[in-house]
Formats: sequence, structure tokens, C-alpha cells
Amino acid sequence: MRIASFNINGIKARLPRLLEWLQETRPAVACLQEIKSQDEGFPAHEFAAIGYQAIWHGQKGFNGVAILADGLQPVEAHRGLPGDPTDEHARYIEADVFGVRVACLYLPNGNPVPGPKFDYKLAWFERLRARMRELRRTELPTVVLGDFNVIPEDKDVWSPRAMAADALMQPESRDAYARLLGDGWTDAIDLLNPRGGVWTFWDYQAGAWQRDHGFRIDHALLSPELADRLIAAGVDKDHRGRERASDHAPVWVELRD
Repeated sequence: MRIASFNINGIKARLPRLLEWLQETRPAVACLQEIKSQDEGFPAHEFAAIGYQAIWHGQKGFNGVAILADGLQPVEAHRGLPGDPTDEHARYIEADVFGVRVACLYLPNGNPVPGPKFDYKLAWFERLRARMRELRRTELPTVVLGDFNVIPEDKDVWSPRAMAADALMQPESRDAYARLLGDGWTDAIDLLNPRGGVWTFWDYQAGAWQRDHGFRIDHALLSPELADRLIAAGVDKDHRGRERASDHAPVWVELRD
């Protein structure tokens, strides 16, 4: 069973590329981020036409997450990240699909540093850690995946020096991510690529794609119940190079049934 994640950077603008990817790779579950669409504008009928059912949590103009399942309606388990009733950003959704709890997230970017956006990022991280601890206690096979907006280590970026001042690489951001792993979650991409050098994002500016100046910020974290079932994990890098592509490439994990 393949479970994938794709920051699509605008579902309406990238819909042809998204449908193309779904039909070519056919993941059992696909988590989307930055759909940038209100709920009523989500193109569910386009996915139904190729066999995918969906749930989504939208927002006008930015953010927005969704979970798609091949031939099955995802059963929504949670909408929005608990811990702050004033937070209206559409960044988190959970569902039960094919016997797995799937949590799809779009973690705040946090730039500029320092500032309120970075404070929000760190507070969101703490709320995420609390929710992931709750999920661990259920002992459900769980995967938490999406755009974490964190470069975990220097090996996960083309140039640590070039990104040193960015919120994605601040010690506080990295420490928050490391604490998730310390709670018992497995970073599937890192586990199978321990030397690094695997990118999931290439900026549109400065020829980043053509020069392979990328970094890894899209992650898939597995609970112990799923880590034992991990077969493979990877990045569909070629999809970043297609016409009108997202600036992210899809990431995926392959699990034994």
C-alpha cells in the first residue's frame, strides 16, 4: 500500500499535473497541502472521475489540506489541530483509510525570523507534538505526513550556509522536529536515505530546479505499528520538472498490507 503526500501549491492551477500524478503512480492514499481553495471550490468531482474519494479542509487563497483515497471514502477523524480554538488556519486533517490513521498537515513556514510568524510556527509545533502523543497512545497504525517546513539536518539541504537564516533551519525548528522523532516516530525518508541528499522542494527563483538547489521539508512519520511494515520510501522528483509544476515533489511510503 502506497501512501503519498503532495504540496500542490494551488489545486486549481495545478489540477492537470495532480491528476496526471495520481493516474501515473496510483497511491492508495494521497495527502495534499496548500490546496488554496475554499471548501465549496474543491474539485472533488475531478477526483471521483478517476476513482478517488476525498475529504478536505479548505481556506480562501492559502493553506488548505485534503486526503484522497483510491476507491474508498476516507472516514474523517479530526479537522483542525487541537490546542488553540482561535486558530482558523486550515492546516490539519485526519482520517481512517484502509485500516491506517492518516494525518495530513501543512506546518507554518515561520518567516521572517524573529517575529510573530516564527512564534506561531513553534507554538503550532507544540500542539502537533501533543496531538501525536495522543495518537501514539491509541496504538493505531498511524502516519503523519505533509509539508513540515523544517529542514531536519544539514544533509537535507543543498547549501546549509544559503539557508542558515531561514525559519526552516533555525535551531528551534530543528529541535521541535527532533522531539517528534524522540517520542518514537520514524522519519521514513531519512531511515532509507541516511546520507541525505534527497530534496522535496526547489524554489521557482534563481534556477533552483535546473541547478538542483533543493531541500527536504516534506516528511512522512510512522508510528511503531507502521514502521515495522515499511518497505520503501521515496520522492517522485520528475514531477517537479513538468510544465506548470508545483515547487514541491510528491513523497511516498510503501507499506506491507
